[in-house]
Amino acid sequence: MRKITLIGIFAMTLPLIASVPAQAQEYPWCARYDWTTSNCGFVSFQQCLATIQGIGGRCEQNPRYVPPQQRRRPQR
Repeated sequence: MRKITLIGIFAMTLPLIASVPAQAQEYPWCARYDWTTSNCGFVSFQQCLATIQGIGGRCEQNPRYVPPQQRRRPQR
């Protein structure tokens, strides 16, 4: 019985030990629904347009988005 309890405790704590902290990510396009509500989770302008279609709003570029830096290959 003690062995089963120890295995159970280990199985419950393993996800806590192995978890990776969440990180916020900015995307290049925002859907603005009104002056207080927006969603900046769109990869493309077309994706944003498809979301606001039928509910209204507008798509605009995210001012907080910073594109990832491309690695430069060393010149030989």
